[in-house]
Amino acid sequence: MNSFVDNFVDLFTTAQLWLFESVIQPAMFELGLASVLEDGYDATGWLLVGLLQIGVLITVIGPLQRWRPVEPVTDRATVRTDMLYTVLHRLGLFRLVLFFSTAPLFDELFGRLRVAGWETFHLDAVWPGVSDVPIVSFLLYLVVIDFFNYWVHRGQHQWEWWWRLHSLHHAQRQMTMWSDNRNHLLDDLLRDALMVLLAQLIGIAPGQFVAVSAFTQLSESFQHANLRVWFGRIGERIWVSPRFHRMHHAIGIGHESAGRNTLGGANFGVLLPWWDVLFGTANFEHRFDPTGVRDQVEQGRDYGRGFWSQQWLGVKRLIGRG
Repeated sequence: MNSFVDNFVDLFTTAQLWLFESVIQPAMFELGLASVLEDGYDATGWLLVGLLQIGVLITVIGPLQRWRPVEPVTDRATVRTDMLYTVLHRLGLFRLVLFFSTAPLFDELFGRLRVAGWETFHLDAVWPGVSDVPIVSFLLYLVVIDFFNYWVHRGQHQWEWWWRLHSLHHAQRQMTMWSDNRNHLLDDLLRDALMVLLAQLIGIAPGQFVAVSAFTQLSESFQHANLRVWFGRIGERIWVSPRFHRMHHAIGIGHESAGRNTLGGANFGVLLPWWDVLFGTANFEHRFDPTGVRDQVEQGRDYGRGFWSQQWLGVKRLIGRG
């Protein structure tokens, strides 16, 4: 297993270096960005990961959707908008903006902590030998980050102001493999900033962080797919399936407290349903319900059709005007 991982890392590094030297670096010189070439190399890694993910979406998950869909796609315009969100996020464009806007703040914060005597902590170094086995270290960080994501996700549903942003993600009535990145940019900014903070605190290496993020994103795309699939009685309790996550998006079920039209919900796990089982938020009913938000159906609330209208209406909801 370690040999396979090492070979994949070597192949990815070679491809990243070629893409950077052939395309990105010349473009950065032309744009006068020679002072941030190192950051450009890191961004090339995210770009390559995104291209690979989109390739998997088109060649693997797309045919699965056509093979066994939950429902026919009748509103292709809203799916095209979701595709735009996916391109913005998976090709690193959003992360590039996030980097230039927040990286200096984090650098200053952690720089001051190190000057004050705070040493860099590495979670995989707590247990002897773990950091020497890449796959074990990867799995350790994957579980820890997923536990963190579970609580972030619950916060998005529990706090009224955050739900006003996050509800855009749930307003998709035609959920497909492209729907994972359908989020308000302010929602993404807050979530990714918290993720960067966690990554710094637990000392995950940049390469491992990219790998964990890429693996998580690809799994999330599969979970959002228009796919009538579940993993069986045991499998459903091991890994989040399209059925399990669709229940989270179900109208009047996944984003509401049991029996009440109030904030709450079920099936918050991003990768692992363990946390939902442990904290009493799991719903394993074998159902494939329509998706959306209750106020779309009962009150006709408008969440927008295109990218900019969705973002603007999200801001209005946040300030109580929409």
